[in-house]
Amino acid sequence: MINWQVSVDSTICRAHQHATGARSDGAAQKEPPGGVATEPVDHGLGRSRGGFTTKIHLSCEQGQKPLSIIITAGQRGDSPQFVAVLEGIRVPRIGPGRPRSRPERVRGDKAYSSRGNRAYLRRRGIGCIIPEPADQVRNRKKRGSAGGRPPAFDAEDYQARHAVLGGTSR
Repeated sequence: MINWQVSVDSTICRAHQHATGARSDGAAQKEPPGGVATEPVDHGLGRSRGGFTTKIHLSCEQGQKPLSIIITAGQRGDSPQFVAVLEGIRVPRIGPGRPRSRPERVRGDKAYSSRGNRAYLRRRGIGCIIPEPADQVRNRKKRGSAGGRPPAFDAEDYQARHAVLGGTSR
C-alpha cells in the first residue's frame, strides 16, 4: 500500500515597487499618493510590512509535486487557508472512480496549529504532524486537567521532513 502524506506551507512573494503603479513624478500620478484605499478582493496583492506582497499557499505530496495552490494577499494568515488548501486536493484515479481527496497524513508547521484545523483533520480521519506552539502548550498546561491531553505529534517524522526540505521552524 502506498503511504500518501501531504505537506502544507506558504511563502510570500514581494512585488517590486515599480509594479505597484507609483510614479517618480507624484503630480503625474492619477490616484492620490499612497495608492487606492483597498485592493479588490479578487486580487492576490496586499499590503504588509514589506510593501505589496502576495502569499502562495501550497500542498504537495511526498515527491514534492504540487496538489493544490491558493493565492491570497500577503497579509493573510496561513491557518485560515489550511482547510481551503486541503479541500483543493483532487488526485484522479486510474480508471473509473472519484478523484482521491483525503490523504493519510498532513504535515505542517506551527502556523497551522489551531483547534479548528485539528478538528477538521479529525473529522475527516486524517492524521497530522503539526507541532504545538509554546504559547498553546503554556495555556493548556495552565488550565491543568481541564486543558486536556496534548495533541499527538511525531517529532522524529517532523525533524526528518525538515532535513529533507531544508525548512526552518518558526
